[in-house]
Amino acid sequence: MEETDKITWVIKDDIGIITLDNPPENYLARPEFLPYETLKKWTSYDYLKGVIICGTGKHFSGGGKLDKLFEMIRDEENVEFLMNEGKTALNHLEGLTIPVVAAIQGICFGGGLEIALACHIRICSENALFAFPEINNGILPGLGGTVRFQELAGFPGSLKMILGGDMINAEDALELKLVDNIVPKSKLFDYTFNLLKKMTYERPLPVIHGVMQALQNARKLPRDEAMLRETRIFCELALAETERRTKNSGI
Repeated sequence: MEETDKITWVIKDDIGIITLDNPPENYLARPEFLPYETLKKWTSYDYLKGVIICGTGKHFSGGGKLDKLFEMIRDEENVEFLMNEGKTALNHLEGLTIPVVAAIQGICFGGGLEIALACHIRICSENALFAFPEINNGILPGLGGTVRFQELAGFPGSLKMILGGDMINAEDALELKLVDNIVPKSKLFDYTFNLLKKMTYERPLPVIHGVMQALQNARKLPRDEAMLRETRIFCELALAETERRTKNSGI
């Protein structure tokens, strides 16, 4: 196990587990979540097939400690640097070619919600609560939350929640497409872990990477370019599979 700034990292059955470990609310020790180089190191193992992000105890994360942030804001350049580093880390997480799943229970507020939004799949327990409370302190989400949330919920839904400072429950989050499934809190981690195992079990890493890359391309590239790259990935995988079958058959 590795640890930095109240966040731990462990690998189990080729699945990496990032745990926000600052109970009871698992507030972020750093405004930027996690140094990019640390996250890059943790997710660079060539056998890794997926990542889970969760929180210790009853909650996912209450986000950043705003009093600490306001103390730091006097050094404006430093805070801007840290926030941009946080966005780099979350962009890296979002861009991984292995699935990243958030297991959310209890409160998921502010920066904690922005971390969850950078994951590819979000599973929550029935007691989960979501909010961007920044507006009540004269600021707004600063780790990409305004962009990622609007991509999921649309402009009206994101405006209402972010500017209104609304707190929503699991059912509301599902309706807004903020989460993908709701499960009993006692089964949350096992459900999330088994979901990842089911998706990746006995799947060759090149196939996992190929599927993820094709889906990432579909989100980021013009449609025609994404189509062309899909065909390229298909051909690469098909050639590798043909060679594998030929070798196994002894021909």
